[in-house]
Amino acid sequence: MKIDLHGWLNEPEMVERKPSPNQNERPADTPISLLVIHNISLPPGVFGGQFIEDFFLNKLNPDQHPYFASIADQKVSAHLLIKRSGEIVQFVSFQQRAWHAGVSCFNDDENCNNFSIGIELEGTDQQPYEQNQYLQLAAVASALIAEYPEMNIDRMVGHSDIAPTRKTDPGSVFDWHYFKSLVAEHSQT
Repeated sequence: MKIDLHGWLNEPEMVERKPSPNQNERPADTPISLLVIHNISLPPGVFGGQFIEDFFLNKLNPDQHPYFASIADQKVSAHLLIKRSGEIVQFVSFQQRAWHAGVSCFNDDENCNNFSIGIELEGTDQQPYEQNQYLQLAAVASALIAEYPEMNIDRMVGHSDIAPTRKTDPGSVFDWHYFKSLVAEHSQT
């Protein structure tokens, strides 16, 4: 995978762009150095459909499911969503700050949104992720390592690592060893 000059994945046949209004500029002179992996399903535990995309685009209809009423007014985004099929939707340029981490800290650096890229996997903490998701995530992670010199395989973490009192994703079913082995394979080619 390649990243264009504006911070978008340059793979039009593989990546759909749907710019989210929930983004802003990163602080000046802040290198991109961290990848944060999340999970999401809307409604919780249900896969497929447009609800995740609607959520990141501020178009989630609170009347479509009882759970949506509690989140419809939240203004959040991620740089990418990797669906269970392996399809990728990019909501925010990697050069911009997506609103995915919330109150967070990594190696004593607070507000991880400033220096991180957030990728959502369609899933839950309890249900294993799909092979297509691991393959796409590893391809994207390798492209990020190639593009951003401060990022490396040791700076790829879960939301639970940067907000441990609030978050549990991507959950214990996420296979970190397998994911990092795929990234290492990509990086060698």
